[in-house]
Amino acid sequence: MDRNGVSAMQRRKLPTGIQTFREIREEDCYYVDKTDFIDRLVRDGKHYFLSRPRRFGKSLLVDTIKELFEGSEKLFRGLHVHDRWDWSVRHPVVRLDFAAGRYREPGLLDATVMEQLAAIERRAGVALAGEYRTAPGRLAHLLEALHAQFGQKAAVLVDEYDKPILDTLERKELARANRDYLQELYSTLKACDAHVTFALLTGVSKFSKVSLFSGPNNLTDITLDPCYSAICGYTEADLDTVFAPELPGLDRDEIRDWYNGYNWRGDDRVYNPFDILLLFRSREFAAHWFETGTPTFLIDTLIDRGVASPALDGMLAGADLLSAFDVDEMEPEALLFQTGYLTIRGVERSARGPRYRLGYPNREVRLGLNERLLRALAPNAARRMAQDSALERVLEANDFAAMEELFRAFFAGIPYEWHTRNDVARYEGYYASVCYSWFAALGLDVTVEDSSSRGRVDLAVRYGGNVYLFEFKVVELEPQGGALEQLRARGYADKYRAPGVPIHLIGVEFSRAERNLAAFAVARA
Repeated sequence: MDRNGVSAMQRRKLPTGIQTFREIREEDCYYVDKTDFIDRLVRDGKHYFLSRPRRFGKSLLVDTIKELFEGSEKLFRGLHVHDRWDWSVRHPVVRLDFAAGRYREPGLLDATVMEQLAAIERRAGVALAGEYRTAPGRLAHLLEALHAQFGQKAAVLVDEYDKPILDTLERKELARANRDYLQELYSTLKACDAHVTFALLTGVSKFSKVSLFSGPNNLTDITLDPCYSAICGYTEADLDTVFAPELPGLDRDEIRDWYNGYNWRGDDRVYNPFDILLLFRSREFAAHWFETGTPTFLIDTLIDRGVASPALDGMLAGADLLSAFDVDEMEPEALLFQTGYLTIRGVERSARGPRYRLGYPNREVRLGLNERLLRALAPNAARRMAQDSALERVLEANDFAAMEELFRAFFAGIPYEWHTRNDVARYEGYYASVCYSWFAALGLDVTVEDSSSRGRVDLAVRYGGNVYLFEFKVVELEPQGGALEQLRARGYADKYRAPGVPIHLIGVEFSRAERNLAAFAVARA
């Protein structure tokens, strides 16, 4: 046994950061077999689109499909698809990969596409494509030439198709130009259907059909298809079987709490592979995935739209809203879902079709996103970090006078200049958002707008065997004293009553004019 309690004899190489199927198989790395999904895709259809968050295994999926169509039989021995595939047939593959590039200057996208097409032509020995001046024309010629030269239709694989748009969202004009360029390029797939045997586009976001997808509208979107919910990511069964040698020494429930929970309408909730591989390598629970990307654009969008952070955990959205994403139209629900900061927690049926209840997938995202939101909503991180431990101490002692002073000090620490430069403090729910993100970023057991038969309390916190029910009001909008009165009058505490469980009602009232507390009232339920 090694120092982590793991049997070294049973362990394989962790494929951390490896997105090449051949390397994983030849180096005898751990591999979760996804070829049953690929086999189903090939048998059931032809043109597909798949959206998944960053670092979720899309590139490895694309590379696996590439090796399959190219007939790399040896790599697939022992996998689901091996005995179901005709290895006597080999197809040419056209793979475009936008994952590595930066597309923040005009012309870079076209140059990248032209370079990639030229490289494919060189490897395949296809001539004369250089006479084409546009990428769509060159791609069309390439597909026709490959079909003629190899006697088989080509498989077309596009990895991170949307990155040239996502990279430029803060520069709308360039984002639109990149979007229109890609729309024309991908439309070639429909025009050249006679030369294509299979096509898959993957990305983080699905741009709406009225723009990017209005051309290649023969794509089947499998993002929310329950049959393909686990086509990327690891299931519980995968951890218990494939990664069994890595589990000793790690708390299984803690692994679930930190990293499980992503769902795309399937029976299984899945783990982000990047998180799991880094956990097994480091043996430490941390925000591995979250810390690899700063969701600046996301945070700015939420604040600009006045989306209250307590509302994030429990949003409702229809399928059309989850895909309503474009350069000039980005609904917060779609942005949060497609980027992986919210996931499907449940499905509600209605006359207008299914509605999806969204929520945080796991502890990592909940803590990380609220930490970033708090930095934006209430700048002064150094002071706040010193106050974090103080908040837990006053909860442990039920010292409500100290809690009031802590709240006052917290809001007083927000620089005056921040208020004068931003309108965010004017939107309904700003103060509740700050308090919620403060509690959530600490990892406390927080429930927002918890429903009872008489209404919904703003915030319910469970800590140290106690229940704390918070109601937030703004005195410029409602009479002072109304927060605690509402907690009492509506009997919010009734659903929490249990032997030996103290319940505390806390009415917190803010003044926009003073930018701080106007009243702080506490009572036992």
